[in-house]
Amino acid sequence: MNNLLPLPVLLPLVGAGVALALSRHPRIQRVVSTAVLLLVLAIEGFLVYLTDAFGPIVLWVGAWPPPLGIALVADRMSALMLVVSSLVTLTVLIFAMGSDLEERQRETPVSIFHPTFLVLAAGVSNAFLAGDLFNLFVGFEILLFASYVLLTLGGTGERIRAGTTYVVVNLLSSLLFLVTIAVVYAATGSVNLAQLAGRLAELPDQLQLILQLLLLTVFAIKAAVFPLSAWLPDSYPTAPAPVTAVFAGLLTKVGVYAIIRTQTVLFPDSPLTGLLLWAALLTMIIGILGAVAQSEIKRMLSFTLVSHIGYMIFGIALASTSGYAGAIFYTAHHITIQTTLFLVTGLIERRGGTTSLSDLGGLAALSPLLGVLFFVPAMNLAGIPPLSGFVGKLGLLGAGVAVGTPLAYVLVAGGVLTSLLTLYAMAKVWNRAFWRSAPDGVPDREGTLTVRRGKIELPRGMVITAAFLVLIGFAITFIAGPLYGYAERAAGDMLLRTPYLQAVLPEGVR
Repeated sequence: MNNLLPLPVLLPLVGAGVALALSRHPRIQRVVSTAVLLLVLAIEGFLVYLTDAFGPIVLWVGAWPPPLGIALVADRMSALMLVVSSLVTLTVLIFAMGSDLEERQRETPVSIFHPTFLVLAAGVSNAFLAGDLFNLFVGFEILLFASYVLLTLGGTGERIRAGTTYVVVNLLSSLLFLVTIAVVYAATGSVNLAQLAGRLAELPDQLQLILQLLLLTVFAIKAAVFPLSAWLPDSYPTAPAPVTAVFAGLLTKVGVYAIIRTQTVLFPDSPLTGLLLWAALLTMIIGILGAVAQSEIKRMLSFTLVSHIGYMIFGIALASTSGYAGAIFYTAHHITIQTTLFLVTGLIERRGGTTSLSDLGGLAALSPLLGVLFFVPAMNLAGIPPLSGFVGKLGLLGAGVAVGTPLAYVLVAGGVLTSLLTLYAMAKVWNRAFWRSAPDGVPDREGTLTVRRGKIELPRGMVITAAFLVLIGFAITFIAGPLYGYAERAAGDMLLRTPYLQAVLPEGVR
């Protein structure tokens, strides 16, 4: 069954090539892209079963003997992340296809969008399966180069400016990552994670600390952890709705995954838990304060994205089974919820003509279904019982209380405050965009009065797709028990390390 491991990477890459060759046949492109992602999702669902039943699965690419080759590794956590990411990418792809032809040509040219989107999916899968630092770097670069194209589709000045910031920040972080890999290899003679688990422990403590700080800095930039998160709110809101949604759902979570993987495998006795706790607290508080201050929905959601990364870092910093379990569960939950909110925001923009809260109003009366589609994930993000956001936050707060240190209690209080301010931010959107009376009109860019009260039909495919993702997020509430149990088993394996290390490297190979 280990021969299944390359397929989540290879199939999207092959599909991207086929889609590019079919650039003059957009309907066939859409069929190819959808079929590829459906097949990948089915394979990854099977990997979840295999890893939960039989433990980690490893494939040494090219049949090179360990530890010389490139290892692809799937365990409980990586398999879960693969399934959730593919479900989100498939849903976003169908949402994008639901828009009309004019918008696709203007906002997301279909001949470019489909191949690039599949390359992005391949990069995300490669990052989740990477068993060594260099292949992790390759996965990041694949998804980042695809994201550069997607972010600037349409070529407007605003998108180019935002894309420039995004590209520069990520190129610098990639350069730092490459330098870090070189330093790690010079110090240990390996980049394989399982092999590094033994060799790093033999290095002087100060050198271990330097290597850990370098890796954390790289992944903190990619995960948008404060104070390395300033690039995100200026970059994401300018992209088309499907692109923003998949970025918000996935890209930062790959950085979070990399932090979890390296912290558990390479630095199990980390001296930096205090630093991570402070980073988590500041990420939560600064992010949500930024969200509260916004009057534009996309920017507000971008700040909430930053803020809720802090919950995941909180669980990682606790370095306990319950902490990691909470972080894994919350990551899976947040991927679906944040993606849903950005997709619904795309529908709000189509219905209201804008995402500025100053120019919106009356949407609950004009489009009750749109109100429901926003309200449910918004309350889930805020952590209202009994939704999955509440379950994830309760697990993380309970893990903090179990640790019992003063700083952990400060984080618990910060988590509660962040949740309350998230509720305030979502209520602000609801009151101003949905509940208050609709304005007669707002001036467009040319100064012409544009009426907002008229009947505007939202594309049925887009509404159905967004509703499906809302239902998925809601359904997590009903499977929260089994899913949390799965997360606890994944966390236990990662803290134990033995299942991962023995699966990757046979006895006697170090």
